[in-house]
Amino acid sequence: QVQLVESGGGLVQAGGSLRLSCQASGRTFSDYAVGWFRQAPGKNRELVTCISENGEGTKYADSVKGRFTISRDNAKNTVYLQMSSLKPEDTAVYYCAATNSEPYYYCPPARWQYDVWGQGTQVTVSS
Repeated sequence: QVQLVESGGGLVQAGGSLRLSCQASGRTFSDYAVGWFRQAPGKNRELVTCISENGEGTKYADSVKGRFTISRDNAKNTVYLQMSSLKPEDTAVYYCAATNSEPYYYCPPARWQYDVWGQGTQVTVSS
């Protein structure tokens, strides 16, 4: 299976932007749907967004719609999360996750549906 490594996290002021990257190695990355999840202190890990194998199926949490954009470049084995208009409540550890158990046009919304996880990258938004 693939291995995932996130990067791009950091400290940013409210209203700013960050781009996270999820770099995959190992098996064919284009066979995997990928999700971005986040976990704030004391809270459950939640889906932020996900993208299907072919890049045409996406989902977004209501809290990030219009501010975050997920994309993938299968030639580079990378999925990106462009985050704009960041808010303090976006502060969390962000994880990417992958699964190859779904149709090519679909990405699943639940944490348990993903079986490969990265180590996470911290995003902190100051007010």
